[in-house]
Amino acid sequence: MRWSSGDRGNIDDQRAAGGFGVVPLGIGGFIVVALLSMFTGIDFFSMLGGRGAPPTQSVGTSGQVNATPTEEKLVDFVDAVAGDVQETWQRVLGSRYERTKVVLFRDQIQSACGFAQSATGPFYCTSDHKVYLDLGFFDELQRRFGAPGDFAQAYVLAHEFGHHIQALTGTESQMRQAQRSDPGAANALSVRLELQADCYAGVWGHSAAQPGRAAQGKVELESGDAEEGLRAAAAIGDDRLQKMATGRVMPERFTHGSSQQRVSWFTRGFESGDARACDTFSSTR
Repeated sequence: MRWSSGDRGNIDDQRAAGGFGVVPLGIGGFIVVALLSMFTGIDFFSMLGGRGAPPTQSVGTSGQVNATPTEEKLVDFVDAVAGDVQETWQRVLGSRYERTKVVLFRDQIQSACGFAQSATGPFYCTSDHKVYLDLGFFDELQRRFGAPGDFAQAYVLAHEFGHHIQALTGTESQMRQAQRSDPGAANALSVRLELQADCYAGVWGHSAAQPGRAAQGKVELESGDAEEGLRAAAAIGDDRLQKMATGRVMPERFTHGSSQQRVSWFTRGFESGDARACDTFSSTR
């Protein structure tokens, strides 16, 4: 990918406010704990002092951030991608689009949606409409899941911004209402929401793939970048994560979709560049 550093206007840097002494589980540990919670009905995150902790006000950046030049370059990368993704959706939605920021943290944070650890992975919070990210996730994405490359990282970010689009357009609230009306369909509806976010990530990828963007200071994909995105989508499919954690695949427990589904919907958005092609709720795929 080709990109240019900006003024970090798309970043809410909370890295210096994190680190309360809790040892992060790591993505692999998170998968195990999540599955245990799902199968037993016991909130193991609360027992670990995680998401069950009582909510308090989020604390802003305090003190100087201790970071390597490599990490600081990654912050600039996240800022560039976040800005480009938002410009794309601003063109699509016009005045309906509301700009937001990526909250960077280390180890754990008290978000507007509750307490979260790095093990939670990147997430979107509907309460403050912000994306939350511990940069260490990118290392996990490459090392543990075998999905290296800057576009793999950009895909993850663009997926979370896809949830922002769903919040702004009302799709997310409609899906939550449908889950409350039909609890038995909760997982299936969650899968449809996540697959749509994958498709929306592809829509941005289509925009970023257009030639000549780098000369305008925008993000521009290079040869091989699309393949990185596809590998990332496949790497974090529910079937693969379940197999890694338990050795079994349980489709009835899916919440994000299989690797094949995630690749398919990302591809649909990437090839079409049209958000209207991302109606996962009406599709049988």
